Amino acid sequence: TIDELTAATGVPSRTIRYYQSKGTLDKPEIRGRVAYYSQQHVERLQLIAQLQDRGLSIRAIRDLFQQMDRGEISLNDWLGLKDEIQQPWLDDQPKLMEQDELEEFVGDMRPGMIADLERSRLIQRKGNQFYVPSPALLRIAVNLEQNGIDLEASHQGAEIMRKYIEPMARDLVTVYIRDISSHDEADSPEHVANAMNALRPMGLDAIQVIFGHEIQRTLRDFVDSGKLAEFRRKKRR
Repeated sequence: TIDELTAATGVPSRTIRYYQSKGTLDKPEIRGRVAYYSQQHVERLQLIAQLQDRGLSIRAIRDLFQQMDRGEISLNDWLGLKDEIQQPWLDDQPKLMEQDELEEFVGDMRPGMIADLERSRLIQRKGNQFYVPSPALLRIAVNLEQNGIDLEASHQGAEIMRKYIEPMARDLVTVYIRDISSHDEADSPEHVANAMNALRPMGLDAIQVIFGHEIQRTLRDFVDSGKLAEFRRKKRR
């Protein structure tokens, strides 16, 4: 019964009914006026929990189950592909640092710099330690400051880049996945993983090249238009 299923899985009856309404869990067998669930329901609920822990929405889980039921993909293949694709593209992982470790990482720690780093969200104080979301961005911001660009300006620059790169990344993934899916080998998770792995270094290289071209062109236009001189005149006033 649903009470026994709840006891066996720890999933509330309301949640079980919700899964059924979303097509993620099969309906029970009705005998008389009582609904009975099987071991398959227990296993499916356990699998739903595992997939939710991996960050999948109920809708995505439903779609995955439908593909599995049609024999289009096996769960092990899908899990292997997801793990492969989710490997980090960069060696830049969040890190907790002690203050002396942070000072060594930054190098020339001027007075008030820790407070400025916190305001720029490059570090977060966690008790006696500092949480650094991106050591690579922290190093870039510090290097920029040493060359005359304030931490706040670096933070604003990072936010501008995220604003435009996020939709760009989504559109690029859509284009590449659509192309990969059109190939005969697309049924092979290994083929998809190989294509995504090839995209990592080439994609990052392409971004660097295109960004470099555009920054160079924009800086040239900025100087040729007289805007640089205009900013300097405003500063003198």
